[in-house]
Amino acid sequence: MSKVILEAKSIQKFFHDPTTVEVLKQISFTINAGEFVSVIGKSGCGKSTLLYILSTMDTDYNGELFIDGQNMRNKKEYELARVRNELIGFVFQFHYLLNEFTVLRNVMLPGLKLGKYSEQEVEHRALEKLKILGIDNEALKKPNQLSGGQKQRVAIARALINDPIILMGDEPTGNLDKRNTDVVFDIFKELSAEYKQSLLIVTHDNEFAKQTSRIIEMSDGKIISDK
Repeated sequence: MSKVILEAKSIQKFFHDPTTVEVLKQISFTINAGEFVSVIGKSGCGKSTLLYILSTMDTDYNGELFIDGQNMRNKKEYELARVRNELIGFVFQFHYLLNEFTVLRNVMLPGLKLGKYSEQEVEHRALEKLKILGIDNEALKKPNQLSGGQKQRVAIARALINDPIILMGDEPTGNLDKRNTDVVFDIFKELSAEYKQSLLIVTHDNEFAKQTSRIIEMSDGKIISDK
């Protein structure tokens, strides 16, 4: 049986400005090792809010969240920061690369922050990730010398540097054209199939979602379909 990587139990979230509104209503599901899961739903249905809770960046919620079997509920902020750096990789709609550093250094930064490996080992690992994504030839360029699709591949390499147990994406192809969207999708698919990487991707792109192994559909703060 596959190992459960992430489990959400009765996650409930309220916004209180100016009136109290329930934005997430008893959300429960699990993600297993190697699963490629997309979360879809109309704008405002709560999918990005849910992702911020699942990624431990928002701790103001009811219910329980387990990542790698650990309950995130009572962890201190420095413990959650370590979980984010060690267990979760993030890919956003915008790549957030630093133009003052090379591509290689950008990928290395979370690895250096984690402090688990020597700088030489982090550099070696960063080059390996860039190679998997077919972009190792660009390692010594600055991000502003790359195309949009290449930048997003660098962002994925950076998200993978610490070998996270789950990769989370918030509209990671939202800024890309069809060709680059296909490239990013193929990378995600390969990570899931060959490297048993778990992925949880929030997307408004139904074509993208249709090709993932599982689709969680949300509406009005609830899961209305999970298949």
